[in-house]
Amino acid sequence: MRRRSTGSAAEEEGDDSIVNVDTYPSSRPVTGGRYAVEENIDPAAPIFHTKARHTNTPKVSLDLDSRRSIDHRPSTARSRISTSTSWRPIESRNGQMDKNPSAEPTLIDLSPKEAITADKMADARQNSRRSRFRSPWSCSLLTFVTTVTSLLCLATILQSFNTRQLDNKGCRMSYMRPSFAKLSDFDTEHTRFASKYSVYLYREGQVDEDTKVKGVPVLFIPGNAGSYKQVRPIAAEAATYFHDVLRHDHAAIASGTRNLDFFTVDFNEDITAFHGQTMLDQAEYLNEAIAYILSLYHDPRRSNRDPDLPDPTSVIILGHSMGGIVARTMLVMPNYQSNSINTIITMSAPHARPPVSFDAEIVRTYKKINDYWRQAYSQKWANNNPLWHVTLISIAGGGLDTVVPSDYSSLESLVPDTHGFTVFTSSVPGVWTGMDHQAILWCDQFRKVVVRSLYDVVDVNRAGQTKPRADRMRVFKRWYLTGMETVAEKTLSQKEPTTLLTLEDNSNSIIAQGERLTLRRFGQTHKPRAHLLPIPPQGSPGGKRFTLLTDQRIDKPGDSGKLEILFCSVFPLHPGQSATLFSMNMDLSGDSSGSTRLACKNAATDVISLPASTRTTKKPFYLDQEEELLPFSYLQYDLEDIAEHQFVAIVDKAIVPTPGWVIAEFSDNVQSHRIRSLSLRRLLAFGMKIKLPPSRPLVTEVKVPALHSSLLAYNLELENQVCGEEAELFTPLLRQYISEPYESKYFVNVKQANINLHGVSPFMPPPLRNKAIQDGLSFQFWTDPTCNSSIKISLKVDIRGSLGKLVMRYRTVFAAFPLLIVALVLRKQFRVYDETGIFMAFSESLDLCLRQSLPLVLVALTFLSISLAKASTQPPQTSSNWLWNWGGNSTESQIDFTKNDLLVGSQDPFFWFMVPLIGFVCVGVCVALNYATLAITHLFSIVYGWLGARPAWLRNDDKRRAASPAFSPSTPRRRFLTTAVLLFLVSTVIPYQFAYLVACLVQIATSTRALRFARETHSNYNFYNYAHSILILMLWILPINLPILVVWVHNLAVHWLTPFSSHHNVLSIMPFVLLVETLTSGRMVPRVTSRLRHLTSIFFFCIAIYAAVYGVTYAYMLHYLVNFVAAWLVAIHSSSSPWTFSGFSSIFEPDGGNERKRGKTP
Repeated sequence: MRRRSTGSAAEEEGDDSIVNVDTYPSSRPVTGGRYAVEENIDPAAPIFHTKARHTNTPKVSLDLDSRRSIDHRPSTARSRISTSTSWRPIESRNGQMDKNPSAEPTLIDLSPKEAITADKMADARQNSRRSRFRSPWSCSLLTFVTTVTSLLCLATILQSFNTRQLDNKGCRMSYMRPSFAKLSDFDTEHTRFASKYSVYLYREGQVDEDTKVKGVPVLFIPGNAGSYKQVRPIAAEAATYFHDVLRHDHAAIASGTRNLDFFTVDFNEDITAFHGQTMLDQAEYLNEAIAYILSLYHDPRRSNRDPDLPDPTSVIILGHSMGGIVARTMLVMPNYQSNSINTIITMSAPHARPPVSFDAEIVRTYKKINDYWRQAYSQKWANNNPLWHVTLISIAGGGLDTVVPSDYSSLESLVPDTHGFTVFTSSVPGVWTGMDHQAILWCDQFRKVVVRSLYDVVDVNRAGQTKPRADRMRVFKRWYLTGMETVAEKTLSQKEPTTLLTLEDNSNSIIAQGERLTLRRFGQTHKPRAHLLPIPPQGSPGGKRFTLLTDQRIDKPGDSGKLEILFCSVFPLHPGQSATLFSMNMDLSGDSSGSTRLACKNAATDVISLPASTRTTKKPFYLDQEEELLPFSYLQYDLEDIAEHQFVAIVDKAIVPTPGWVIAEFSDNVQSHRIRSLSLRRLLAFGMKIKLPPSRPLVTEVKVPALHSSLLAYNLELENQVCGEEAELFTPLLRQYISEPYESKYFVNVKQANINLHGVSPFMPPPLRNKAIQDGLSFQFWTDPTCNSSIKISLKVDIRGSLGKLVMRYRTVFAAFPLLIVALVLRKQFRVYDETGIFMAFSESLDLCLRQSLPLVLVALTFLSISLAKASTQPPQTSSNWLWNWGGNSTESQIDFTKNDLLVGSQDPFFWFMVPLIGFVCVGVCVALNYATLAITHLFSIVYGWLGARPAWLRNDDKRRAASPAFSPSTPRRRFLTTAVLLFLVSTVIPYQFAYLVACLVQIATSTRALRFARETHSNYNFYNYAHSILILMLWILPINLPILVVWVHNLAVHWLTPFSSHHNVLSIMPFVLLVETLTSGRMVPRVTSRLRHLTSIFFFCIAIYAAVYGVTYAYMLHYLVNFVAAWLVAIHSSSSPWTFSGFSSIFEPDGGNERKRGKTP
């Protein structure tokens, strides 16, 4: 009969078997004698036939132990031989293969029986040692200690992230009565995405149920997997606020305020964070949607707008999460209608860099968008800037947002402060709390601020439907910033006097120069009274500033509250001059004949709200079912802002004694501002201590320039404020803040505070405007100066709390950095295999790497990170080379926005330890995945053995026939056709990520079968270790491919069957498929003993270095690099296969040829 070689694992190794006789050297020790060939043959295992080169020995039956004893040939005879089966069938002798297995032809002669026995006795002394290292479960003490320690470190980091340095949640619930009207006319005539996406108009029930448009269009864009219904809280507040308040405000209506028409887009919960093409599709659709929305206002059947108003030409954009990035993408699309967008407000949107870099398209799209915006704002003249009219506000939720790192919301590298800014919700007046990724949409106090800011920028008298850009920026700064920033504008100098204040000439209400005004109660004189603080002359030593703090609301002109603050100048009333020039006339002179008249400006519009800080308050906000906390009112002016006035009038308007207090003073900047210049190392070692003296100003500010990193957290402790006989007016209030981005946090009644910030972060691009010195973190302390007691403040680094800050900044590292470990392990395995013929277990190779290559690589990468960090801190170089900068200004600074993309992205040499720390943790993760994979394959092997159990009633001979080997591969023709069909589908319908998932599943099955066969035969561990290591490598690449696969499955779920325009490159998956298909046949990779073996080491080493240096920023490239290595391994496999045209044609022979009669059954 004819019998075709199966090419199985047994044939390749045959208990490291027949074919590899010439491949294996003698049983010499390797690496200090730790490895030796151990082969034991299972008598029940079938013996396969194959053709071997470089041998002419007679063919007899082979015992593997005897082979080991006689294989002591010179090294010249141990060249690499074919380890694969031939496609050409081997001639048998009249079916005797089945009749008499003992007579099967073999490749070498057996040694005498005595030699076999002696060899077994010699090897018996090392059996236990060999089996320990041959076992894939083996674990050295070094590996065990390293793994346990690294996993404990990882657990400590996660525990810190979940339990330490957490911001307080302070959002109040919002309520609405939503209804949605679908714009069905926006169909395939307008867009090719009509069958996938749709647009709705929001209307609030019982408030505004008319589906005709009549106001200002606002378009809401949901984020990654977001719903169009997420617009409900903000849209409901807008409708209610206009219905209840604004429509009755004639001044607001006259200024151009109208209702907001909220449109929202149903993207079928598209996953945009992982797929760049989806983001581009959404941007294209939205531009078409805006054109359609604007057309509605031109149609009298669909619009109730005043025909005298200009038709809208622009839409306000409100984007959540990735919806904010899609909004910016719209402006770079070919179908963007010029000037159709001029205002964009984004919430929790990762502007600076993509949240994950698993997709090449999304990385390229981000680069295209950000380069366009940077280039636009780098233009010298407004006419050359296509974004000159656009304002972009980015709002971040802070530390509570565990979906998108709030650091990525920064616009510092994209937009100048004249056109946009980044602010955190904890800074917004009246909000004062961080928010998670979803709460930023429904948080009641925050949605009110968003709606009021939108109404303040609306002007329907202009075609763009909004005020000019400068006015819009002024409005947004007033609503979203604290008012204490350097960019905050004071309105006092822009006003005209509106109040005429008349006082008695002999009034004793003028406070002496330099004295502090303190009122502990209002209305004690039973009549209104004005307290005058003289304003120091400009140029006073120390640099004066005015500060005022009160627990009362400061009245606007005409209000009837308790307190009004006026900045006054002497107004000489000449004969014939009328006092009717002022809208308010406040006469406090009584019956006195002599009086002084002051022309005053009201300061209510410059009031800064601060959270109330008393003995009963615990947080800067109040929750549902809690009593409302009235905020403190704070005024702060530099002397230059009020130099034109002579007095500050604090008017107590109460006529009956009522509780309340106010403190006002002029203080020296020298006393109120301190800068502590100490290094992080000193702070880490000794902490920082500050003592506020008893005679201190109302507000003390301490700036620490060294505190600018978002990777560190701190503990601040403040000694109790001790007062004398008089009760304290308020308890200490603390504000921590950084200026770029605008992040402030408040701590009321502070005794201990957890300090963390979103300052300089890993992987973030440098700002557009380079700063020579970091401003660092600043602390503002409001303390009761009437207590006349010192206060001690201490600040220490919270090391355990700082560990938790690594999670959000470095979580994507685990998609890349472990490949450094895996690639080095595989490199070691192949080097040892090519030298000795033994393919070590993954765990044993990892142990060798921990002792040799891995520490050296981590040390080298550490020095590289220090070098990159020092280079990052250098100012940008001024270009002077006319050849390379011929198109630009020769004196302008060239900013490299990618200089922080490498390695761990650190910009500070202080964090040199991040590389070894991450590498150390990744070792534990790799070991954990290795043993988890081992456990799974062992479990599957047991189940596979149960399913393949043979019935006991079979005859012994039939039992032998039923016992198929572990590898019973399908025919070559079937494998060829399966591979061809899969690759055809990849090129047409399915993305290659789906084929990669299939390859991973097939490799799991291959490893399972290899393990079962190795356990049953007590040999063949070479192939199992090889298959297992390839599986580990593929599993670490799997997370890079899964997101795209999820997007594809989601598109199928929503019946969007249009194939991806990308991810159909057959070459991106063919090597993986061919390698996995090759391994299913059980073929062990041949040894490479020539100089080409160094290429394998080089390839794996390159993957390791790339994964560490570029892996986080360009993770998608790791798939292509490993794909290239898979192609190299396929080439090695193919080098030992004697392919011929006749052999290839045999693939397509009928299967019946394999079923020929094999002889009679005795």
